Amino acid sequence: MGKLSEQEFQAYLKQIRELTEGTFDKMQKDIEVTNVFPEEFYQLGIKNNLYRCSLPTEYGGWGLSELEILKVQEEFSRGPGGMRMHLHYAMDLNWRPLYDFGSKELKAELMPGFQDRSVFTCWAVTEETGGTGADIKTTAVKDGDDYIINGEKFLISHTDCCNYAYITVLTDPNADKDHRLSTFMVPCATPGYEVTPMPHMMGCRGSGHTGLKFTNMRVNKKYLLGKEGDGLHISIHSLSVSRVHIAASNLGMAQRMLDISLKRAHDRITFGKPIIERQAIRMKIADMATHIHALRTMVYDFAKDYELDPHGEYIEEKAAMCKLFSIWVTKVCGDEMLEIFGGIGYFEDCEYGPTERLYRDSRAMWLEEGTPTVQRITISRQTIKHGGHLEYLD
Repeated sequence: MGKLSEQEFQAYLKQIRELTEGTFDKMQKDIEVTNVFPEEFYQLGIKNNLYRCSLPTEYGGWGLSELEILKVQEEFSRGPGGMRMHLHYAMDLNWRPLYDFGSKELKAELMPGFQDRSVFTCWAVTEETGGTGADIKTTAVKDGDDYIINGEKFLISHTDCCNYAYITVLTDPNADKDHRLSTFMVPCATPGYEVTPMPHMMGCRGSGHTGLKFTNMRVNKKYLLGKEGDGLHISIHSLSVSRVHIAASNLGMAQRMLDISLKRAHDRITFGKPIIERQAIRMKIADMATHIHALRTMVYDFAKDYELDPHGEYIEEKAAMCKLFSIWVTKVCGDEMLEIFGGIGYFEDCEYGPTERLYRDSRAMWLEEGTPTVQRITISRQTIKHGGHLEYLD
């Protein structure tokens, strides 16, 4: 199937919302206990083209535009956070580093497999003893046509369901900080690749997180993305795009928080009238709606820039702004939602929607693809570079 008409795309958005707020929400009740996605979840993702739709058409995808991808993500982010975490990754960071930086041969071999999840990856950058940038300590030493990788990664998502791992490693400790690192796409079946367990998370249940350990893991040079020394650039570019996908996820959650808050405010009667008629509640609704509108405008502006030039001058800066502001939006909307609901919103199985789960799940967004502090560092660096100026492209 090629690109969708506008009518087909709107129907698809409706389909994904109904799937999310229907089947996925019901399925999540067991997942909150087991912390494991059933096979049915993955099959529904395939059946509803959630692994396929964002892929370029030459690899069996629908070739959705960046704006269309973000709109799809907004819809499924109204549902369970763990499923959102899996699907938002599937539609972006799962395949994009290979597409942007892989060799023609590696792309021809692996890109078609993303459409039906026969190829699925994890993004292994973070380390417990360092950050996610130039201080990475996992090493790769050249040995003929191979590299020998040793080290550990920490807090890595999707390790329970992937068969390849993007691994960023130190290849030249003597190079400048911008060229010390390299990135490989490594088959998880490679000898020396080990998964190490971690405790369950507060929210986003079902999305597997573990550590990784590499012991004398021999990886052929064909799995190197870009060239040696490109690892930091690959990480920065790939995470810049993914940060906006996190922002779109926050947008979907915040919008659902507002939607169910409006329903509750219409129904809740105190002193003889619905609380939606009270000025204090209307102030909360106004704040929620304003934050959501501002975030949607920022996300859509980024999509326009990205479609014109994925490596544009302001991509990194605007992406970090979207991620940073989106965190605040879900905080504001989550807090206001609980106040509008009162005590009933703190309980499971609320008749209006998953208020307490939305509140828990949204907190993961503070950490995914970099904390607020990391976003502010990125923004300030780029803002100083650009003299406080941002361009808005037509």
